Amino acid sequence: MEELRLIRPTAAYADVIAAYRQEFLDAGSSMDGTGQLRRMPDPAEWLAACEAFEDPAAVPEGLVQATQFLYVRASDDRIVGMIQVRHRFNDYLAQFGGNIGYSVRPSERRRGYAGQMLRDCLPFCREIGLGKVLVTCLVGNEGSRRTILKNGGVYDGTVHEPDENVDLQRYWITL
Repeated sequence: MEELRLIRPTAAYADVIAAYRQEFLDAGSSMDGTGQLRRMPDPAEWLAACEAFEDPAAVPEGLVQATQFLYVRASDDRIVGMIQVRHRFNDYLAQFGGNIGYSVRPSERRRGYAGQMLRDCLPFCREIGLGKVLVTCLVGNEGSRRTILKNGGVYDGTVHEPDENVDLQRYWITL
């Protein structure tokens, strides 16, 4: 497998963050694990939001501290995925969103990146004091389900998220 790195987003990646976002928009694909990227076409605004979510004192009310990572291929410095770790739950995350959200850019899917990205993120989860993490996926998203299972996910049940009218499978990964 190629060398891939989890890195915190910086202004040096602004152009590739914008291209990553645009690829998802062009594909009509969900941007899970990217925070507010869908709503923020300006990478500088998104980078500032990511920074704010890392500071517990700056997190908007009702939301939780989160750390954003880019998953970058070393050979060409291309973002192949993004993953976000939420340090704790609010009511919504405890039931539907979980601790971790992730996505792989549409042109880079089906290469094993999601499983590797999730695996590489778990040590960080331990470092911030989590003993287990909740990861959810849409019912029918076989790729994500396999990614979670490959990383030790244990099925906890299926819940209906009424706002989006979707069913989500819940999995716990013990660290």
